[in-house]
Amino acid sequence: MPVTPDADIEITGYNWVPPFAAGFVRDLRARWFCEEVGLPYRQRLISVMDKPADWRSEQPFGQVPVLRDGEIHLFESGAILLHLAEKTGRLLPAAGQARADVLSWLFSAYNSVEPVQFELTAIEVFNSDKEWARLRRPEVQKNLHKRHKALGEALAHRDWLGGDFSIADIAMVSVLRSSAPLDALGNHPTLTAYVERGTARPAFQRALADQMAGFDDRFAPKREKA
Repeated sequence: MPVTPDADIEITGYNWVPPFAAGFVRDLRARWFCEEVGLPYRQRLISVMDKPADWRSEQPFGQVPVLRDGEIHLFESGAILLHLAEKTGRLLPAAGQARADVLSWLFSAYNSVEPVQFELTAIEVFNSDKEWARLRRPEVQKNLHKRHKALGEALAHRDWLGGDFSIADIAMVSVLRSSAPLDALGNHPTLTAYVERGTARPAFQRALADQMAGFDDRFAPKREKA
């Protein structure tokens, strides 16, 4: 198993998150890569509520994941995937149009799909009872449908975005599966099948199990008694 206490690579995640976020924290993307290629890593789990005092010196936005590889320190899951792919020579073609395709789809997951998708999440999960959310919802759903439709058309005749499975698919499947609670893929069977292919991979299943195993309810915020 890639989770190895003395591994050179360290991935930082959380030791607890609210139930709706369990299994969706973005260190899963780095874990998935390591599982796909058999790259050992150690995990560092921190509190989502009580982060280390100097945490923003490691992650300016106070989030996870953070990756350390010897003297190299990275934040942002896309940068981490790119670093690991270049380090290992895996899941990213070495040159030419094949490499360009994977990089283009990698960035599109984070720039063209996830932001629109997150806007709907912000409405449905955090602000569903607000008047502004009611007014904004139809336009957000329309915009997301357009992005999903375009992506589905690109995937219509292939299993993976770059031909072979790559870091672009780790990114895109991770982004799309967070749409499942919103039922945003209901009209996009090609994307539904794509997510199912990705999440059925044994490496994904191992990565998810390891992330979930790190969550401990003892670290949940204590609620005051009424």
